[in-house]
Amino acid sequence: MTTSKQFLVRAAARNNAEWCAAMSRSHGVAGGFEAQAWAAAARTPPYYPDAVTLVPGADPDALAARIDTTTPGASVKDSFADLDLTEAGYRVLFDARWIHRPAGAPSLAPDLGWDVAKDRDALRAWALAWDDEGGAADLFRPELLDDPDTFVLAGHSADGRIVTGAVASRGDDVVGVSNVFARDGGPDLAWPVVLGAVHRLFPTLPVVGYEHGDDLTAAVRQGFEPVGPLRIWLHG
Repeated sequence: MTTSKQFLVRAAARNNAEWCAAMSRSHGVAGGFEAQAWAAAARTPPYYPDAVTLVPGADPDALAARIDTTTPGASVKDSFADLDLTEAGYRVLFDARWIHRPAGAPSLAPDLGWDVAKDRDALRAWALAWDDEGGAADLFRPELLDDPDTFVLAGHSADGRIVTGAVASRGDDVVGVSNVFARDGGPDLAWPVVLGAVHRLFPTLPVVGYEHGDDLTAAVRQGFEPVGPLRIWLHG
């Protein structure tokens, strides 16, 4: 891995850990940053890891000791895909790739307006569109609106319906994008709208995130480059 890609992966991992910390705080779960990883001692919200490594070669024993495994569902985001957590009772859930897109104007977006959810009602409408009747809309709580570096982006059709969106997490060196969705048309509809919104909000910041499978392929079509591997470990 080149030095520039190493920097991008570290920046993406740190940014993602800060987003996981913000989501956890909105659920009343406190986590802590140490030199090698961010971790929460109590179970984090669904779909969010209990720890995110920040540097290559993190100590697996020290990392495992910071996580509560008495409650089912503990997970670790191995940001450099270089740990072996099998002896601690974890198994690989999936592998993915960090992605990066340079700062700059995106390709032409569909004719959709967008805004940032700034109150409870707007956040709830966004969460319901993101969830699409999956039963997980309560994951996004109003407390998330108090985080100054979190921006919930909603793309609207001409009749005002939320049809696409994402979460942007501002960092010092990058802006992270996650939870990308489109009600119809998939990620190829969502990404141009999201990238247009991110460029308007943070014109000088590169965009990072992570994807796998077909979603990774779609991100590459929108100008992202895979810059490094990551791995998600699940306990039990």
